[in-house]
Amino acid sequence: MIGGWVIKLSQRLRPSRLWMKLGTEYLPFADAGSANLPMARLARLSLFQVSCGLCSVLLIGTLNRVMIVELHVPAALVATMLAIPVLFAPFRALIGFRSDRYRSALGWRRFPYIWKGQVVMFGGLSIMPFALILLSGDNTGPAWTGPASAAIAFLVVGIGLHTVQTAGLALVTDLTPPEKQPQAVAFLSVMLLLGMFVGSLAYGAILSPFSQFKLIAAIQGSALLCMALTTIAMWKQEARRHGAGDGRLYPESERFLEAWRALRSQGPWLRRLVVTALGTAGFVMQDILLEPYGGQLLGLSVSATTLLTSLLAGGGIFGFIVAARRMTEGTDPHRVAGAGAMIGVFAFAFVLMAAPAQSPLMLAGGAMLIGFGAGLFAHATLTSCMQAAPPGQGGLALGLWGAANATAAGAAIGMGGWLRDTLGQLAISGALGEVLATPLTGYATVYGLEMLILFATALAVGPLVRTHGFSRAMPSPQP
Repeated sequence: MIGGWVIKLSQRLRPSRLWMKLGTEYLPFADAGSANLPMARLARLSLFQVSCGLCSVLLIGTLNRVMIVELHVPAALVATMLAIPVLFAPFRALIGFRSDRYRSALGWRRFPYIWKGQVVMFGGLSIMPFALILLSGDNTGPAWTGPASAAIAFLVVGIGLHTVQTAGLALVTDLTPPEKQPQAVAFLSVMLLLGMFVGSLAYGAILSPFSQFKLIAAIQGSALLCMALTTIAMWKQEARRHGAGDGRLYPESERFLEAWRALRSQGPWLRRLVVTALGTAGFVMQDILLEPYGGQLLGLSVSATTLLTSLLAGGGIFGFIVAARRMTEGTDPHRVAGAGAMIGVFAFAFVLMAAPAQSPLMLAGGAMLIGFGAGLFAHATLTSCMQAAPPGQGGLALGLWGAANATAAGAAIGMGGWLRDTLGQLAISGALGEVLATPLTGYATVYGLEMLILFATALAVGPLVRTHGFSRAMPSPQP
């Protein structure tokens, strides 16, 4: 009798249907797949983002701490090295434009750029540990060899990283229908942050205690792992097109400036890019300062400060999930971007208060909020550009977004390092007065400036919210 009652109850509840409903309602990427790009294939494709995340956290997280603390390289010089990849960032727009129109002899458009970019990134990572050792002064040659070799290594890695990301995101746009793009973008962005999260934990464990041999092994091992992940990600993803031609660009009559003018006629693209640049600068100016801030002002260990980067990535993942859900429900992406900027203002206020209060918990909360606001902002601006891109110009649109994003990030990181060093030294010397004669002054200047920039970003995005609502339909091509 009891057995029959249980059977009837299970039939009424239908647990399999409940689990299916749970998956689509509460799992943020359960419906990110489509007929053209099933979830399993999308997950494999996202591995190129994991490799970019590993490389990014190595540059802006682990190596920045190692160079400043263990190798005793001045923070201003570190900031300059990390900002060097920005020299190639504006060319992301050109890479996207060319990949829109390129046909290799085998019929591929995006894959040749992704593969070449990964090979270049592999080369840069292979030589980087030796360049960093020279930069620290552990050599008998001329003094200029250290900065020169490090600059070349960072530039080469930056070229590869920008190329892989631009062409990879363009390939996702090609394979994903418009109504699935917010979820696909969020999933890829989360995989990028997942790579950063896992990488920060792994690098912290490998490099503790620090030695130059471990540094060489960690960076060159990363080069091999990134190459393997990208190769797996790209396997049989892009279909070969018939009549591929001989690898030349087409149509030959259209040039980059003509394509840019045509894109601008489709909407407020200049304002979109300005908002992207402002918000990115506001969030990332502190990227190389967060871990030194915790170590210098709160006395946190290497493993504890590495955890801050993990919390930053974790907050970003949550931000991408929330942004994807909101935009899937029809919320204007520009409104989401404005909310992310304002959350960033409060996040930096928490970070600023952490040092006077000597509260690692407050610093951890601020780091998570920074990641959350940055996740909302980045996902919203990227989705708005992807959705507004006319047919045949997806690579150009994403390249422009990437160029604005990366250029602003590189410039802001460099400026943050120089401001922290310059004002910090002036403050400690007493030139700014007795009240400001503390290491906190340099950090506080950077964080306060970021708050002002993010507030300006929220103001700049306002007209986009009012006059250009969110639409799932792709704009029609120009006649």
